[in-house]
Amino acid sequence: MANGNPATTNDFFGHPRGLSTLFFTELWERFSYYGMRALLVLFMTAEAVGGNPGLGFSVGEAAAIYGIYTFFVYVLSLPGGWVADNIWGQKKAVFVGGCIIAAGHFSMAVPTTTFFFIGLALIVVGTGLLKPNVSSMVGDLYPEGGARRDAGFSIFYMGINFGAILGPLLCGLLGEGYNWHYGFSLAGFGMLLGLVSYKVGDKYLEGAGDLDESFTDEQIKKRSKLFYGISSFLAAAVVIFGFLQSSGAINVALEALAQNLGIVAVIITLIFFIYIIFFGGHTQQEKKRLGVIFWLFILAALFWSGFEQAGSSLNLFAADLTDRAAGPSEFLGGMGALILTLVLAIPIGWYAFRTFKREDLWVMAKVAVAVSGVGLLAFFYWLFTQIGNGWIIPASTLQLINPTFIVIFAPIFGMLWTWLASRNANPSIPVKFGLGLLGLAAGFFVLSWGSANASSTSLVSPAWLIVTYFLHTVGELCLSPVGLSSMTKLAPKNRVSQMMGIWFVATALGNLMAGLVAGQLENLAPSGLFQMVALIVGGGGIIALLAAPPVRKLMGDIE
Repeated sequence: MANGNPATTNDFFGHPRGLSTLFFTELWERFSYYGMRALLVLFMTAEAVGGNPGLGFSVGEAAAIYGIYTFFVYVLSLPGGWVADNIWGQKKAVFVGGCIIAAGHFSMAVPTTTFFFIGLALIVVGTGLLKPNVSSMVGDLYPEGGARRDAGFSIFYMGINFGAILGPLLCGLLGEGYNWHYGFSLAGFGMLLGLVSYKVGDKYLEGAGDLDESFTDEQIKKRSKLFYGISSFLAAAVVIFGFLQSSGAINVALEALAQNLGIVAVIITLIFFIYIIFFGGHTQQEKKRLGVIFWLFILAALFWSGFEQAGSSLNLFAADLTDRAAGPSEFLGGMGALILTLVLAIPIGWYAFRTFKREDLWVMAKVAVAVSGVGLLAFFYWLFTQIGNGWIIPASTLQLINPTFIVIFAPIFGMLWTWLASRNANPSIPVKFGLGLLGLAAGFFVLSWGSANASSTSLVSPAWLIVTYFLHTVGELCLSPVGLSSMTKLAPKNRVSQMMGIWFVATALGNLMAGLVAGQLENLAPSGLFQMVALIVGGGGIIALLAAPPVRKLMGDIE
């Protein structure tokens, strides 16, 4: 094991040890988020009676709630970033946010509609504090910037997607198979594991996530008073609105509320960018880079408006129009499950052995590889036996296809960007965004084709979803980790967390639009819906590629 200060030692697969702390914190936070997300629309649209009752909402209502919820999950990243930059620092914001998220999941475990919505509200607030700041801290670990930072973000992105695999798998099996609220509880325990990981690894984050030492106590007190005052007012307004809506004193259609939220968010974002570019006291070069961030914001919002159909329209497509029967198999029902698991144990064991022989690798990284290998083999054995006995795959578990592809291909893309950079051939950030949009569009064209003849009596193969998710994964790896890294590189030093918040506002708008689009499944055939999304996103990708050269010039020397 390498010697020296553990906070700066580069023995977590060649990266700072602090990356491991943020990796596992984000893994378990994403476990909780994606585990709950996989159940959300299915739970709301499930019949309100039966052995595992849901809420009995229509597709339009459920999709609108999903869009509003995911919108606020990400839009609160902007004030969450401000709080970290000006009052608490990223370290404290991440921990407090995680505690609130866990409370939200456990609230949803209570089988009442009131606690369901309280839980959603708590998760929204907690994620707004945690999400932008844990990503900002990753950037702090790489003060030198460059392609190595991109590679670090790609590894961090693998942590996100390990959680996104485990969440839908375990929460989906428990919630959809037994009781929805058991699944929500498991998501809460996942977040608790993330908090434990964060506190245990806190010593490896020296110099990352601390509040600016130049702030005086008086400045912090003044900002805190402003923050708590505004927060209290907004919380009271939400409670009053919820009470009036539930009592019937007012009646606001959810779809209309979602549309108006989108309009308000766009207006606020425009005002914010106008203010910081023209009145923020930045240099000319900083203003140009803020303009680039605004352009990337538009492209990202368009991307997520399609990609985030995964939790709504694609989830409903999996539940209603996909043949999810697997098995039975005489071979797997006998000794076949054990034989196949032992065969898989050979490459997994070889990789674990090679990892343990490395002297330059931190011992906890070796332990993580070993535990992951054992867990992976146990999962495959369980999966093979289920198929052997005959199994209807829960629709929610198909949500893990995309993150599984991410885990496989994220290191490949990370090495690809580094290899291209060493040969001065690394595509610029705007080009990668254009490629990401085209990959997403290709996936929707495939699904539109596959769903053309699908019906409740003529289910289609899961292969259509698998190919779609693969193409979406390629698009995501071109855009999302690169986007996270670009925010830390392009933003002025005193606005890094705020720009990370802006990145998640783009995700918020995308999620809101995704919910509104998914609600059209009540009136529009899936093939028509997916084709429309493909055409819009593909057109955006072409425009992004054409605009890439002038946008690249505005970036200056940022790679």
